Amino acid sequence: MPSLQWIGKEKVVNHHQEVPFKVLEHQYGFTPNGKQDTETDNGNKIIHGDNLEALKALLPEYEGRIKCIYIDPPYNTGEEKWVYNDNVNDPRLLKWLGEVVGKPGEDFTRHDKWLCMMYPRLVLLRQLLTDDGAIFISIDDNEQERLKCLCNEVFGATCFVGDVIWEKNYSPKNDSKGIPTATDHILVYGKQPGWKPKRTERTDDMDERYKNPDNDVMPWKSTDACAPDSQSHQGMIYAIQHPFTGKMLYPTKGRHWAFQQIDILDIMKGWCEYELRDLDDAERRAAVCSIAPEEVKEGVKGIVLSEDLETSRRKAQAVYDRGQWPRFYFTNGGQGGIARKTYLDNVQGKLVTTLWPHEEVGHTDGAKKELKAIFGGNIPFDTPKPVSLIERILQIATDDDSIILDSFAGSGTTAHAVLKMNRENPNSFRKFILVELMDYADSITAERVKRVINGYPYKGRKETELYSKKLTITQLRKADKLLKEAQAVADANQGKYTSVSRPTIKDNCLKVIGKNVYDEFMTGTSGTFDYYELGATLLNADGNLNQDIAEEKIRQYIYYTETRQPLLRKRSEAHKYLLDTYGHTGYYFYYIPYQETTLNRDTLRILTEQAERYIVYADQCLLPESLLASQNIIFKKIPRDIKQF
Repeated sequence: MPSLQWIGKEKVVNHHQEVPFKVLEHQYGFTPNGKQDTETDNGNKIIHGDNLEALKALLPEYEGRIKCIYIDPPYNTGEEKWVYNDNVNDPRLLKWLGEVVGKPGEDFTRHDKWLCMMYPRLVLLRQLLTDDGAIFISIDDNEQERLKCLCNEVFGATCFVGDVIWEKNYSPKNDSKGIPTATDHILVYGKQPGWKPKRTERTDDMDERYKNPDNDVMPWKSTDACAPDSQSHQGMIYAIQHPFTGKMLYPTKGRHWAFQQIDILDIMKGWCEYELRDLDDAERRAAVCSIAPEEVKEGVKGIVLSEDLETSRRKAQAVYDRGQWPRFYFTNGGQGGIARKTYLDNVQGKLVTTLWPHEEVGHTDGAKKELKAIFGGNIPFDTPKPVSLIERILQIATDDDSIILDSFAGSGTTAHAVLKMNRENPNSFRKFILVELMDYADSITAERVKRVINGYPYKGRKETELYSKKLTITQLRKADKLLKEAQAVADANQGKYTSVSRPTIKDNCLKVIGKNVYDEFMTGTSGTFDYYELGATLLNADGNLNQDIAEEKIRQYIYYTETRQPLLRKRSEAHKYLLDTYGHTGYYFYYIPYQETTLNRDTLRILTEQAERYIVYADQCLLPESLLASQNIIFKKIPRDIKQF
């Protein structure tokens, strides 16, 4: 497969391995009661710092645990003035590393810099995803093609799920440069091939297609009684005798009956008496399969009437007149072909497509209004995404206990969507991790989350759709009825809103809109989070351990480099130097800050938990090789044998 080439690529392909490991330094916890010095341990995190270093810092705890990633990186339009400042030590790159990326024509390497910035971050993001996880990346036309090529390299072309087109504007502005831009892209990739989104909730329009003409127990719609692929389902190709006409009905050419024969026989007995009978109809069945009669499967019987046609017709007519027809029924007043009922309660939600209209997931203007309301009339961030857009992603890509990561957090919309979903669904315990480089990480990103948790004064106007009917051809035939319904809704809501519109057509729908002027308090979602800064590097430039780092942070790092698992076991006095036992191996970190530790016969007592073998870190070892081998001990020297990843 062709790969994308750019200036500096060979220097950043493995750059994620050269990024120094920094620990996360806790600054404060936040609960509905305000700030606290101790960690909340809730799992929600906001991190201030370069997201490349932050993603590296998250690996020991979160590799393979993030179910959904949403990122909104710089679009590289030439207007953002984003900075590429990764420390790639190569003379050819140092000339422009750290420079502000300029407008088109001012900086002809801006696309190369953007790709150099994105590549190592995508590599680390992929490591953090669960095997059944997915990443969603917002982008516009400036870098969409290059981003897709980049993702094909990092995730694999077979993991590409779709290019979602989000209608970000409901009223595109005139553009003298050409065609006004009304959409953005959201590229979707799974960690593994075959990722599929969940379905969304069904709409009223979808449910309106389900009727109940026979007074059945629930609404249903007519669907095909057959399914495709006749040749590999020859046992499901046979005659069904019509109880009204006596005609033998077969599946249409190239198809087979949708249910097993024993099930259809039972269904047909709901009309009258039926039985299985050999009809010697190989030629007719072969014609359905487009094969020679001698190739058709033998011994497949037909479903035929057990009684004479007149008796069968009388019984079937009684069922038809009574109602609650069997699941396989006869169309055209009982004189047509066979169709199948599909009940409303048995169908899934709405299938997700690659077109997300603003009516369903919001638009940029609405996102700014959301932010303006939260910050008391100010809009402190230029390009927020609507909460409803992130909610759609959470609906189709996460479970109730999922962890969601946004490493270009911006105004904090992702956290807002997670908290909102947790409030509205008592079974939802989703967690968020946000990373933001800019100095507004606390004053805007975290501040928004605080206000969402605790609630905020809300002033402004809010529109509520009191009535909405899509104007399809079917609906237009009953326009008078719809207008009366809409006017009745408008009349019934007078006085309940500041103003109520007359029935009007908007977005191809007949609508009645209620408008309210608000000056009230928006109820908070509740929830907690912890705020972190990127701290010191765990290993100094000389390769030695930074002994000022909290010992627990070092222990987590050592255990992760050995097992690629998070260290969940709490340290105890009885097992002071044990990290944990994993895969029949006990992992020990014999470390005392600012002191030298020695593994000898006296200190072997640090091995406090039985295992098949032991890996022990210490400053030095005085045990002979023969004793180490006999005890299944592998000694690793601090800091020489501490891995970097």
